[in-house]
Amino acid sequence: MNRVAFKMKLDPGQAEEYKKRHDALWPELKKLIKDAGISNYSIFLDDESNVLFAVLDIQDISRLSELPNHTIMKKWWAFMKDIMDTNVDNSPVSKQLQEVFYLD
Repeated sequence: MNRVAFKMKLDPGQAEEYKKRHDALWPELKKLIKDAGISNYSIFLDDESNVLFAVLDIQDISRLSELPNHTIMKKWWAFMKDIMDTNVDNSPVSKQLQEVFYLD
């Protein structure tokens, strides 16, 4: 199992909307995530900096690179672009983080 962590940036004042949208995560997106072998996926918000911190487990890390090719992922990104920093293709601006400590 591989653990992946990354950070993203939420627009100021959008924490409630971000949570609302994720609380109503589309079933087809949830299925895509699960089918990719992703589990234990959490996103945390630092409300002082509006930085989102995400961590997930995935069996085959190469499967992450397949997700942007799916129509439902592109639709989700377009749905979320008005409340967070995004790239030209609407994907969230994200930076993968290096693990420096883990205690099991």
